[in-house]
Amino acid sequence: MRMIQTALGALLLLLVVGSILRTLVVPRGLYAALVMRLWRVLRTLLRLTALRSGGYQAQDRALTWLAPLVLLGMLGVWLGGMLTAYTLLLHGTSGLGWTVAVREAGSSLFTLGFASGERLQLSAIDFMAAASGPLVIALQIAYLPTLYAAYQRRETEVTLLQSRAGEPAWGPELLARQSLVDTQTALPQLYRDWERLAADIGESHSNYPVLLAFRSPQPNRSWVVGLIAVMDAAALHLALCPRSAPPESRLVIRAGFTAMRDIARALRFDFDPDPDPDVPIRLTYAEYLGAVAMITAAGFPRERPVEEAWAHFHGWRVNYEALAYELARRSDAVPALWTGPRDFHAPVIPPARPTDRRPSAVLPPLPPD
Repeated sequence: MRMIQTALGALLLLLVVGSILRTLVVPRGLYAALVMRLWRVLRTLLRLTALRSGGYQAQDRALTWLAPLVLLGMLGVWLGGMLTAYTLLLHGTSGLGWTVAVREAGSSLFTLGFASGERLQLSAIDFMAAASGPLVIALQIAYLPTLYAAYQRRETEVTLLQSRAGEPAWGPELLARQSLVDTQTALPQLYRDWERLAADIGESHSNYPVLLAFRSPQPNRSWVVGLIAVMDAAALHLALCPRSAPPESRLVIRAGFTAMRDIARALRFDFDPDPDPDVPIRLTYAEYLGAVAMITAAGFPRERPVEEAWAHFHGWRVNYEALAYELARRSDAVPALWTGPRDFHAPVIPPARPTDRRPSAVLPPLPPD
């Protein structure tokens, strides 16, 4: 029986160490089972607390706590797993009772030093526990700056997008606003910035999936909604203006759905890596026509008939729509236009456009003195 306990303790210790390395150290986008399980359980509990209030605002307030609770839960599970493992090792390799074994394991793991065994093998286990406790805490502390640096890079671009694409962001609104204020020449740089951000998000969010639980500071902002908006704007740009659309519009779409696929692989949900351009999409033709009419009224030029452009827009969007909708659902993003359904009941929120403050007439200049 003691041999079984020793083997179980060693196996549990290896599993805990493997989880720590997989989550905090190995930069490969490996599946973090502990993070995903904590995320699912805590997300469900937090969403249940918001059911009585209902609506997106209540969900957003509750889910603000998801990321910190996942981080604390990771540390608690790892330390609890190590405490159990070392207790099994101490009990299995000596004649210590369970109470004494737990006391000695906790004393060593948390470096309190108030209990110790006298046999050599117990001292070795105590030394291992004393080294692993501070090491886990140090790795978790070093993990936080990496997370918050990636979070800050992401949210800076999301905040900058607010004045261009509305809040919440919407692709057609992005094109309409650039036409209204005559800043279409800024679109190539915007596409370049979001191409780089998409690559950053694909790398950071697949390596550190807990970043998916970090919400934007403002409830109507979301990185996934912003990315969908920029990709939709680029797809519409290419579909309607094939000659004048900048090459950056193609690159940002490619970078966007590549990042989404990297995250999907890390989260282990299925997707079609090479969708047929003729596969139906969930966005309807009527929604597309309404958006095109809106951006045309804002002054956005068209080089291709609307009916013909639909097939090209459809061919671009089929590459990322299913992935984007699933990521928006899993991250409980703001229910913006063209971003799919959510797991909670809330009406779609259109972007709020600022009131036109231009004077109705320009006053004549004052006469000279």
